[in-house]
Amino acid sequence: MPTVALKPRYKYLNLFKIRLPLPAFVSILHRVTGVLMFLLLGFLLWLLQQSLQSFNTYTALRAWVALWPVKIVLLGLLWAYLHHLFAGIRHLFLDAHVGLELARARQSSAAVLAAGAIVTLIVAVLAW
Repeated sequence: MPTVALKPRYKYLNLFKIRLPLPAFVSILHRVTGVLMFLLLGFLLWLLQQSLQSFNTYTALRAWVALWPVKIVLLGLLWAYLHHLFAGIRHLFLDAHVGLELARARQSSAAVLAAGAIVTLIVAVLAW
């Protein structure tokens, strides 16, 4: 009976050396942004509560949100929301079997990344 030479198995998998295709990267970011938004839901509800509680808490919140580190965190959260929204729309089209071809999937992935970044940049310019 002839022996078959087997490839040696990896002892560990270095995820930083793997080059993911763009659609996979967008899909992973879709999941990460969903978890991020879920974890920060309490913070967003607290912001809403503070803005609606009284005029004094509203003015204090406006002063706090005017700080640049807070603006950056809120812009990051806005980007997460927008990316999740655009990637979710992309996934709905994929579920309807629209854009499943490799070239179209790469184009729609790039469009999701660009749309999220552009809309976040527009809001950042308007808010800053």
